[in-house]
Amino acid sequence: MDSINIKKLAEALNLSTSTISRAFRDNSDINAATKTLILEKARELNYQPNHYASNLREQKSKTIAVIVPELANNYFSQAIHGIERVARENGYHILIYVTDDDYSKEVNFIHHLHNGRADGIIMSVSGEANDHNYLNKFGAKRLPLVFFDRIYEDIETPRVVTNDYKSSFFATEHLIEQGCKRVGYLVVNKSLSIGKTRMQGYIDALHKHYIAFDEQLIVDCSNSYEENSIIIKNALTQLKPDGFFASVERLAFATYYACYDLNISIPEDLKIISFSSLEIAPLLNPSLTTITQPAIEIGTESAKLLFKILDAGAHGNLPSEVVLESKIIMRNSTSKSPQKP
Repeated sequence: MDSINIKKLAEALNLSTSTISRAFRDNSDINAATKTLILEKARELNYQPNHYASNLREQKSKTIAVIVPELANNYFSQAIHGIERVARENGYHILIYVTDDDYSKEVNFIHHLHNGRADGIIMSVSGEANDHNYLNKFGAKRLPLVFFDRIYEDIETPRVVTNDYKSSFFATEHLIEQGCKRVGYLVVNKSLSIGKTRMQGYIDALHKHYIAFDEQLIVDCSNSYEENSIIIKNALTQLKPDGFFASVERLAFATYYACYDLNISIPEDLKIISFSSLEIAPLLNPSLTTITQPAIEIGTESAKLLFKILDAGAHGNLPSEVVLESKIIMRNSTSKSPQKP
């Protein structure tokens, strides 16, 4: 049999080629029975649609870009899983770009993507940018963009975030209620929106419980495990905290290692709570109390928002911000110390 193309398939079914094309793109405006008939006939005749050619005609890449600061953090891996699932359901692929919190990488990625590599972008921003206006310089030609988790407050675009302030407030309050008087806040970049929001929750919880804010207990960390080991050990020995609130999970791990090296007992000498989506948190010794963000749901909602933007008819009804709830899971790293005789 001669090779089957879309025109021959349409003739065999007495349908238009546009109807055949809509069936393979899974458009909602095609009758379900008609779609089933087309797909069955295509299998019978061994017809394979040329999506690449179709995408060129439509001037679409059928690809969305996901830009994240890191992949080692389990939170971002889960968020990407949620994004990929929605993309796949819409017939799209994803490209993952990792900035390593490097602003220049972020700018280069964005410029590269505006050359037609992707139809839209989902991004958790880098931590080093001072001027974000490069995003506005594309004007009306800027690709559809959705922020998640880490955002630039001065860029108008839809975003999906969690209730970081409330979660941080309750996390700090939990440490205080467990008996902590000197609570330290571990942060990688307190100038970033998410770092500032979480720090404000920490400060306000101290104020509520009449504990004086000590700026020294804001411990500035880095993206380097080696540097964090030194920074956290110095904080433990010099500042003598009895509780640590870690803004990201890698700082909780660094604290565990530091405590082991310094013979500091968790939770007897130091209690720890951390933002973390790590599935092995219950298996750590002691198990880690976490503020767990709904990472997969964040990715899912971000992708759904982007596809609404890509749908030309959805511009007027988009929410500017979607806020999801995190939850605190109590474990042994913040349990009350046993009574001393």
